[in-house]
Amino acid sequence: MTDVAYIDPITQIRYPLDPPIWRSPDGGPLMLTELPGIRRQDIDRGTRSVWRYRAALPLQVDQPVSLGEGCTPLHRGSFDGKSCSFKLEWFSPTGSFKDRGASVLVSCLRQQNIGHILEDSSGNGGAAIAAYGAAAGMAVKVLVPASTSPAKIAQVRAYGADIDLIPGPREATEAAAIEQASEIFYASHNWHPFFLQGTKMLGYEIWEDLGFAVPDNIIIPASAGSNLLGCYIAFKELMASGETDRLPRLFVSQPANCAPLHASFQAGTSDFVETDFKPTIAEGTAIKRPIRLTEMLQALRESDGGTTTVKEAEIVDASLKLASSGLYVEPTSAHAAAAFAQLSADGQIDPGDETVVILTGTGLKATTFYAEQFPS
Repeated sequence: MTDVAYIDPITQIRYPLDPPIWRSPDGGPLMLTELPGIRRQDIDRGTRSVWRYRAALPLQVDQPVSLGEGCTPLHRGSFDGKSCSFKLEWFSPTGSFKDRGASVLVSCLRQQNIGHILEDSSGNGGAAIAAYGAAAGMAVKVLVPASTSPAKIAQVRAYGADIDLIPGPREATEAAAIEQASEIFYASHNWHPFFLQGTKMLGYEIWEDLGFAVPDNIIIPASAGSNLLGCYIAFKELMASGETDRLPRLFVSQPANCAPLHASFQAGTSDFVETDFKPTIAEGTAIKRPIRLTEMLQALRESDGGTTTVKEAEIVDASLKLASSGLYVEPTSAHAAAAFAQLSADGQIDPGDETVVILTGTGLKATTFYAEQFPS
């Protein structure tokens, strides 16, 4: 795939993959030029990780950095009496879906001789980059909002990463990382397009889980949009390869206290819409200005999908309902189940649809939250 390049989705200017960069010279986010996708016979069935789909990647990686991420269960279940399938992403090594993107991003950067990387994160992204950086023998520094849950901070420290706690809102942490990016390569799960090449494996995996079929709907808790865009990229590639002729409808759930994508989608615009922001227990979906807003809106509209918001009390309720069925998830992903109930009640999802709800992270990272629900 020698013709694959970075591309600025606004200007359409292309940049070679070598040397590695994380944003355009103009300061904008980059994507990759379109890839041809793979057919089912291209799957490496002897590999049980995201690397079974390595034929879909833009680079040939000689020595992947893998901890067995991906191949997570697709659990047939229900929520509020309505049938769906839950994709249990916390079965990945660090407890969240971000291991998919981290494995591919770190592998590609090591292939390009990067040995020291910087990340900023509200928790899960930092843990994933720290873990895979450690497995790759890289030096890792992670900037984390000071308000991040202690369990997530401890996990990042345990992997041996240098860590700085940044006061203020989530965007202050990203700003601090961009300042330091002149000294350490910025391996951002939000900015670097190689991360999306890892999260797209979620889409490929759902397709394989369903017997090489495309679901009717996928419901995704989102802030920066890496799972939304990953699924969109995957199914676009499967259309390009001739494996399917349609996209699933992609729906995004956001906490009502921080829902910039929802505001723009409902306004029918591709620009940011001014809206109120408040703290949310779904800390992993609390980004006020996602850098890939335009691409996220395109994915929703092209797939005939949509957005919905979930109030704080509803997030708590969804977390406890899922736990009562044996699914112990962090509030950041629990609101996707509440969104499924809302979309079903509104008639946007039919009872007979094949609907996949993405549960992105484990409740073990939200121990304080659950302890507060059951005071002694």
